[in-house]
Amino acid sequence: MSNHVMPVSLSTRHPADFRAHIADLDLGAVRLSALTCSPVLSRRTSAHVRRGDPEQLQLALVTRGTFQIAQRGHQSVVAGDLVLTDTSRPSEGASIDEQSTVGILQVPRSILPLRHDKVDGILGQRIRGDRGTGAILGGFMSTLLAQGPSCRPSELVNMGSVALDLATACLAQQLGTPDAAPPEARAQEMFQRVTRFIEYNLGDPDLTPQAIADHHNISLRSLYSLFSGHPVSVAAHIRQRRLDRARAELGRPESGGHPVQTIAARWGFSSAPAFSRTFRDVYGMTPSEYRAASRTGPRAFR
Repeated sequence: MSNHVMPVSLSTRHPADFRAHIADLDLGAVRLSALTCSPVLSRRTSAHVRRGDPEQLQLALVTRGTFQIAQRGHQSVVAGDLVLTDTSRPSEGASIDEQSTVGILQVPRSILPLRHDKVDGILGQRIRGDRGTGAILGGFMSTLLAQGPSCRPSELVNMGSVALDLATACLAQQLGTPDAAPPEARAQEMFQRVTRFIEYNLGDPDLTPQAIADHHNISLRSLYSLFSGHPVSVAAHIRQRRLDRARAELGRPESGGHPVQTIAARWGFSSAPAFSRTFRDVYGMTPSEYRAASRTGPRAFR
């Protein structure tokens, strides 16, 4: 715990009988852990914070047993519910049953699109897990902990984005202000939603800036504004991600029997000649040449 999560001190009345198990899922920007343990008291002091701080908000779901949590003057007894803590502040927690299980969603403070001063007000407070957004988030966390080990890494990254969205919605609801995020944070959140939507729909030849704007109920001008602070435009982003996916498929041995035009169409290119020209402009060789080169070893591409 101290080496891989954060410095803490743990104590128990019966050290010889103590048992604990931790499982961990890497979800890209966030992580999800499951902790099952015997009765134990955990303390994180100011000295621990100074020794090491991952600067995370940790949203814990107690699925078995009972936990007591104290932070920032708030004390809660949690069973079947959620509670939010901050690694940058002292805290104290205890599992008091013979065996308790808690799922912990670890969210870097820097990516949560909510005002920090508002979030601080609900640290250590119980969040009901039997209704509303708390139940939705809790159900998702439980399912992900059960099914995550069978998912591919790329799937887990996508699930991490969903987990972050659900956690944001749940916490915003607790704050009583679903629009509590500052304007720049809301813009970043919308940008992330748009890029995820693009990623899931690259194979649709009708994926245009207008279609994206319509889906997210924003104007085309607002969509262009989202991308104004990024290296490429929305259209260029779509084109590059399609090229990336097509190139990856061309390089896989199992795709050798698929014609180039089939692969191009799979990733949203309606014209095979246009795909070949664009591919050559970006990678310095045609799709067929790239496929042949990938069979003989790495090459330098301009």
